[in-house]
Amino acid sequence: MNRIFTFLILGTIAVFASGAIEGEIQKQALNVSAIVMFVIFVGATLGITYWAAKRTKSAKDFYTAGGGITGFQNGMAIAGDYMSAASFLGISGLVYLKGYDGLIYSIGFLVGWPIILFMIAEPLRNLGKYTFADVASYRLRQTPIRTLAAAGSIATVILYLIAQMVGAGKLIQLLFGLDYEVAVILVGVLMILYVTFGGMLATTWVQIIKAFLLLSGATFMAVAVMAHYDFSFGSLFTHATELKGIEIMSPGGLVSDPISAISLAVALMFGTAGLPHILMRFFTVADAKEARKSVFYATGFIGYFYILTFIIGFGAIVMVFQNPQYLDLAKQAIEGGSPILGGNNMAAIHLSHAVGGDFFLGFISAVAFATILAVVSGLTLAGASAISHDLYASVIKKGNVDGIKEMQVSKIATVVLGIVAIIMGIMFEKQNIAFVVGLAFAIAASANFPILFLSMYWKKLTTRGAVIGGSLGLATAVLLVVIGPIVWVDILGNATAIFPYKYPALFSVTTAFVGIWFFSITDSSHNAEMEIEAFEAQYIRSQTGIGAEGASEH
Repeated sequence: MNRIFTFLILGTIAVFASGAIEGEIQKQALNVSAIVMFVIFVGATLGITYWAAKRTKSAKDFYTAGGGITGFQNGMAIAGDYMSAASFLGISGLVYLKGYDGLIYSIGFLVGWPIILFMIAEPLRNLGKYTFADVASYRLRQTPIRTLAAAGSIATVILYLIAQMVGAGKLIQLLFGLDYEVAVILVGVLMILYVTFGGMLATTWVQIIKAFLLLSGATFMAVAVMAHYDFSFGSLFTHATELKGIEIMSPGGLVSDPISAISLAVALMFGTAGLPHILMRFFTVADAKEARKSVFYATGFIGYFYILTFIIGFGAIVMVFQNPQYLDLAKQAIEGGSPILGGNNMAAIHLSHAVGGDFFLGFISAVAFATILAVVSGLTLAGASAISHDLYASVIKKGNVDGIKEMQVSKIATVVLGIVAIIMGIMFEKQNIAFVVGLAFAIAASANFPILFLSMYWKKLTTRGAVIGGSLGLATAVLLVVIGPIVWVDILGNATAIFPYKYPALFSVTTAFVGIWFFSITDSSHNAEMEIEAFEAQYIRSQTGIGAEGASEH
C-alpha cells in the first residue's frame, strides 16, 4: 500500500510537470508556486487517505467514519462540502459582473440552513443510519421508497459531478496549460482514491482542510481589499459605481421578474435541504445533539464565507476591471467592454494576484482545486452509498447482506461513478453547464426534500403518495428545464422557449407537494392504514432519540 501511494504522488508530480511543458507550448505563464502547492495538497490528502484506510474496517466506518466526528469537525466538513467552486468562483464572478444582484445567490444558498437546523438535522440523525432514504422509508414500504430516493440522489449527484468536473478541467486548463481531458481525468482518479480507500473518514478530513484553506484565503483577500479603502464599505462601493455605473447597486440585473425570483429562492432553499451529500454528513456524528452543533457551526462558516464573496466580487471590480494585466484584449476588441482572461468566473483568481502576487495566486489556485476535489469526493460517496446501501443491500438483497459485502459494492460503485464523471465531464466540455447545476438543485428540491420532510412531519403520508408525488416532482423539474430558455433556446437553438422561466422549482416543488398530499389522502389501502398508525412511534423516536443509532452509548 505504501508503494501504491508513493507511486501515485510521483505520478501526480509527473502529470503536473507534463502540464508545465504543455503550458509553454500554449504560451501560458508557468506558476511554479501553484504547482508546488497543488502537489503538497495532493500528497497530504493521499497521506490522510492512507491513514483513514487503515481505520476503515466496517460499513459504518466507510459510510459514517464510525460516527466519531465531533460537531465542530462535522460543521467544518459540511462547510467544506457546501462551499463549492461554484460558490467561490461563481458567486464572486456574479458580483463582479452584476454587482448587488450577486447577493441573490449568496443569500439563497444560505437560507436553506435554518430549515436544516430546526427541522431536519435532529430527526434525520435519530431516524437514519447511512442515507436520507433510511428516514424516508422508516415507516413506508422499503422497495419503492428507497428506489425513488436512490434515483433522486444519483441524479442529483451525477448532475452536480458534471458541473464540478467541467469546472475543474477549465480551471486547470486556464492556469497551467494542462489538456482539458488530462485535468478531468486527474480529478476523477484522485476522487476515486479518496473515497475507495479512505471512505467517509478521508473525505471528512479532506473537506475540513479545504474549508480551513478556503476561509483563510478568502479572508485575506477581503481584508486586503478593505484595507485599500480604510475599511469603508462606502468608499469601496463608490469607487465600484464610478467604474461600472450606479446600476450595479440596483436589483434586477440577474432576475427580472417576481416569478423567477421566487422560483430561484425555492430551488436554493429547499434544494440545499435535499442534497444527499449534505444530508449524509449528519450520520457521522454520535447523536442528535452533535448533529445540531454541526449545523450551527456550518451555518456560521458558510454565512461568513458568503459575506466574503460579496467583498471579493466588488474588490475584483475596483482592482481587476480595466486593469490591462487581467483583460482579454482580443475579446475586448470583438465584444466591447472589459472581458477578463478566463471569463467572469476567474475574477477571484485575478484578484488574488492583484492583492498578493504570484505566491498568493498559487495558493488560491490550489485552494480552488482543493475545493473541487473535496466536493466531488463527498458527492461520489453519497452516490455510492445510494447504490450500495439503498439499492443493493435494501432493495435487491432485502437487508440480507453483511456490512463487508455492502462496503465492497460501494467501492465498486465509487469506481463506476468516477469513470462516469470523467466521461461526462469530457463530453460536456463545450456545453453550457448552467442548466446542469440548476437541474441538480431543482431535483433535490422537488424529489428529495418533499418526501424527506413529509415523512418526518406528516402523519397521513403513504407510500403511494410519496412515490407518485415524488416522481411527478422529479419529472416536472426535468421537463421544465428542457423546455425552458436555457436548454430549449440556448442549447437546442429554438427561437422561443415553451416554458418561459429559467428556474422551474416553484412549479416542480408545488407539483411534488400537491401530488404527495392528494395521492396520500386518497389511499385507503390496508398498507396505508398501517403506515399512518406507525407515525406516532416514528415521531417519538425522531424527537427524543430513543432507539436511535448510537443512542445507547450516549
